Amino acid sequence: MRVSREQAGKNREDVIAVASQLFRERGFDGVGIADIMKAAGLTHGGFYGQFQSKQHLAAEASKAALEKTRLMLAQVAAQAGARGFDAIVEFYLSGKPSQNPARGCPVPALGADAARAGGAVQAAFEAGVEGYVTLLAEAIAAQAGGTAASRRPDAMAAFAAMVGALTLSRAVGDPDLAAEIRQSCLRDLQARVATARLPDAAG
Repeated sequence: MRVSREQAGKNREDVIAVASQLFRERGFDGVGIADIMKAAGLTHGGFYGQFQSKQHLAAEASKAALEKTRLMLAQVAAQAGARGFDAIVEFYLSGKPSQNPARGCPVPALGADAARAGGAVQAAFEAGVEGYVTLLAEAIAAQAGGTAASRRPDAMAAFAAMVGALTLSRAVGDPDLAAEIRQSCLRDLQARVATARLPDAAG
């Protein structure tokens, strides 16, 4: 029985959403096509009608997860106003996403996998990282002065620190140590931006 174009589109979105969570939870090599289709409530046979390969799905799922996280962080920054950068870092390192790899930022969850995957997957991560850095640069400029372009190096360093702290905190077994790692990075980044304020900074 053929499905409608609308239903086929919805099925594709469902597969991408399920895959983005399973990949972040288990890694690209830790989950198969059959697992993904079953979790999406679809048959294995329908996969190749929507995707060229598992790598194609991995690229699409990565792109969707990266953009969803960027939009979430942008909303956090918008709600915080002049403290946008501080709010992003607090959310990234202290909020629920830091505790749930399947629903959090794909970069610490799948960064190493993306490097090995190459091709379209790595391209999706490149675009995603650029989006995060741009968002952070704008937030730093709004909070501490300067322009987004002049704050790009600060944003790049901040994002690298955020990803590193989150990755390291997930690697250790002691929850107290994990929290210490995240909080240390949070305090350091906020202090760096506070001491780098320029005369034209808001507030």
